[in-house]
Amino acid sequence: MNSRRSALVALAGMVSAAALAEWARPTIKESDLRPEFSLARLFPTTFGDWVVDASIPVIVPPPDQQEILDKIYNQTLARTYVNRQGQHIMLSVAYGGDQSDGLTVHYPEVCYVAQGFRLEWMRPSRLTIDGFTIPTKQLLTVMGGRVEPVTYWILIGDQATTSNTERRLVTLRYGLHRRIPEGMLVRVSSIDPSPNSEPALALHARFIADMLAAIPAGHREWVIGKVAAQS
Repeated sequence: MNSRRSALVALAGMVSAAALAEWARPTIKESDLRPEFSLARLFPTTFGDWVVDASIPVIVPPPDQQEILDKIYNQTLARTYVNRQGQHIMLSVAYGGDQSDGLTVHYPEVCYVAQGFRLEWMRPSRLTIDGFTIPTKQLLTVMGGRVEPVTYWILIGDQATTSNTERRLVTLRYGLHRRIPEGMLVRVSSIDPSPNSEPALALHARFIADMLAAIPAGHREWVIGKVAAQS
């Protein structure tokens, strides 16, 4: 009798745990709660000293890579800007409305190496612009004679992140409220033949500052997150 009672108690416990796990599983997508938006409209084509260079063709990924991107991202944006000095900056943005396991944005340091680039170095950095601070990463990538410095950040939910640990913590915070955060990768890069990447990275910072200044204040947190916007 005691063994039967113990078995029933154990069964009830397992059923309760399964029911609790199912109830606690995140089911509400943050992307479903926000108004519809378009990356093409969110990021301005002209700002400060910068304008989209229409003479530079947009490079389309191979079909197999595009299929993978379509599964992860709802929208992508690729533009090349030029200023009056003839300096070019490439902007790449990818938005995914479901940052659950298996559907997270990809880190550029992984993607560049997968495309045949050599990662010379990588370091964390912080951009402080008009009272808000964005945690970013800076990379120097090389493939043959192509030297490409990169600055990027990944927005998960309301917070810009640069590591898997930060990303998991934000996802966990949302999960406690049964919510699935959205995500956005914002990447700025340029082709620079100089081995000294510091001037190029400084140009990235000025480009980002001009771009954010041109985005309406009410929409800026969609790009850098509420945490950065309120810092």
